[in-house]
Amino acid sequence: MAALKRVSIGFKGGQVLALRLGEDALQTLQGALDEGGWRDVTHDEGTARVNVGQVVYVQVDSAEARVGFGAV
Repeated sequence: MAALKRVSIGFKGGQVLALRLGEDALQTLQGALDEGGWRDVTHDEGTARVNVGQVVYVQVDSAEARVGFGAV
């Protein structure tokens, strides 16, 4: 299975949608931001229908997933 990235999608009004996306889904989302409209975003638990015209930011977590406690 392809590596998933943790992505937070922020909307006008302050809501945030946190998803884990594959690289293809992330690129599709980022490409749709300039176009606006409703888009299906396929993530690890299914599909979310997103109005990309209401998105104010997309944050991609670049750190690798870690398990445990302690200093990084």
